[in-house]
Amino acid sequence: MRRIDQSETGDPLATELVDESLETPADPSLSESTLITTIRRLWPYIWPRGRRDLEIRVAVVLALLVVSKLFNAATPYAFKWATDALAEDGAGVAAALGFGAIGFTLLMGAIRIAAVILMQTRDAIFAAVAMHAVRRLATDLFVHMHELSLRFHIGRKTGGLTRVLERGRNGIETLSRLIMSTGAPTLLEMTLVLGVFLYQFDWRYGVVLLVTLGGYFLFTMLATNWRIAIRRMMNDSDTDANQKAIDSLLNYETVKYFGAEKREAARYDKSMIHYEQASTQSYVSLAALNAGQTVIFIIGVTVMMVMCVYGVREGRNTVGDFVLINATMLQLAQPLNFMGTFYREVRQAIIDIETMFSILSQSPEISDKPGAPALVVREGRIVFDNVFFHYEPQRPILKGVSFEAPPGKTIAIVGPSGAGKSTISRLMFRFYEPQGGRITIDGQNILDVTQESLRAAIGMVPQDTVLFNDSIGYNIRYGRWDASDEEVREAARLAQIDRFIESVPGAYGAQVGERGLKLSGGEKQRVAIARTILKAPPILILDEATSALDSLTEHEIQEALRRVAKGRTTLVIAHRLSTIVEADEILFLDHGQIVERGTHNALLALGGHYAGMWNRQREAAEARAKLLEVEREEEVAEAE
Repeated sequence: MRRIDQSETGDPLATELVDESLETPADPSLSESTLITTIRRLWPYIWPRGRRDLEIRVAVVLALLVVSKLFNAATPYAFKWATDALAEDGAGVAAALGFGAIGFTLLMGAIRIAAVILMQTRDAIFAAVAMHAVRRLATDLFVHMHELSLRFHIGRKTGGLTRVLERGRNGIETLSRLIMSTGAPTLLEMTLVLGVFLYQFDWRYGVVLLVTLGGYFLFTMLATNWRIAIRRMMNDSDTDANQKAIDSLLNYETVKYFGAEKREAARYDKSMIHYEQASTQSYVSLAALNAGQTVIFIIGVTVMMVMCVYGVREGRNTVGDFVLINATMLQLAQPLNFMGTFYREVRQAIIDIETMFSILSQSPEISDKPGAPALVVREGRIVFDNVFFHYEPQRPILKGVSFEAPPGKTIAIVGPSGAGKSTISRLMFRFYEPQGGRITIDGQNILDVTQESLRAAIGMVPQDTVLFNDSIGYNIRYGRWDASDEEVREAARLAQIDRFIESVPGAYGAQVGERGLKLSGGEKQRVAIARTILKAPPILILDEATSALDSLTEHEIQEALRRVAKGRTTLVIAHRLSTIVEADEILFLDHGQIVERGTHNALLALGGHYAGMWNRQREAAEARAKLLEVEREEEVAEAE
């Protein structure tokens, strides 16, 4: 937590506590060129060409900005004129002068009201411009993230990407709001105040003002940079404490299993000790920042007022001039009080926006060729022709893989973990592109067609199914968005999940939870099968599609998959060999090469790699069956 007072809110009485742990400190190395570059790249979003309504809004906002600050500059003058009228009416003999003082006072109030209305109108008009920029840039980034390759997403944390999107979106809003509501108005007001002092008094007042403002800004920058380092430590310790708390609570049962409550509390308290120390330093640094700003400003105001006192005594100035200096500087103090927050938040906003732009500047690793045609699937013949692939040059994955999947046939790809089985499915979807050889569908190189048409022709049931945090019906319908309710129910029936869906409250409207955590592994996989059935593609890829199912359900799903695969070219990636015994051809992949190929019976007769894996899996299955039989006999004996 941190204290907010006049240096950050403009309210001299503010002592509110707010959560500072959510703020991320800016990079002290941020340069002025970065600010200019960021604003230049952001400007087309703020002033979009072709949007006449938004262009008019920006022009109106700039006009209101100037007019409102002119009204602000006139307010101290009305105060001065009212004071001079009162001073001359000190003897109380001229009623007309008394009316003049009242009139000037009313004028001062009217000018203030007008200035406030103009400022609020300016902010309201600019809101549509700022939020349009936020929406456009956030949408562009979201679309671009989907265009980036799988390699990019594997190398990044999903939470980090969403934070980039969130911070960039907030950064645009913050930057546009602060520049239009604080930065530009304050700069214009300082210029007007300098003009007033030079016009109303002389150059000495202008020099004092410039020195005061220069010292104020220099101290604010130095103190803010000092506070940034302290806040970084506080945020790091707060993050560490939160991570420990979340990790401990997520593992609640494990903590209870091992009676580790005191140990977890000690770990959490250790992080909170660091947070306590850093937070205390943050309070101290904030007090120093507020005190320093106030002292510098008061010294400047005092010097100018003393100069004016001498001017009044010598007859060069009036009492109203003395009041004018004080009123003008107090009016200037309010936006200046925001400078610490303005400086820090603008820097942070620019960094967040730059991070967003850095992702937008990354070119997709996989892109369609100019004028690429759509894939035309006639038969569904798949050919891998001497395909080479590696994720890293020093670690080849596929070494000249060649095979053909005839139309309507099922080709199974098996082998040990790390042999490159799943890489084949990723190459089919063009998540990556091979470094050598080619992959064709009906004679068309998949590198020459559009990715959209290629992926529309392929259905995928992955080993690890992740569902959207929505309803069961939504996740099944994801396979084909324009499907009817009856088609969705039929897909669920073929996937052997219809009875389960109808048994839960809400049926197809039941929520599956984040990543589908409300469903079991088998239920999630059947939803994935159902949405692929609904998609009805000419080509199927099944990547361990029944790995999370029990033996009975696996048999049922296998029957369903066989019906769905009928007439479609199917690639089955499997580790459990019992699931692919009926495949038209089985390819045994080892160290990136096909070492054996043939039917199930032919490979068993060969007595090679496939036969060895088959025997090991059969022995393991028999051992599990014997163990289950022993456990059942023990349960029966105990019951008797």
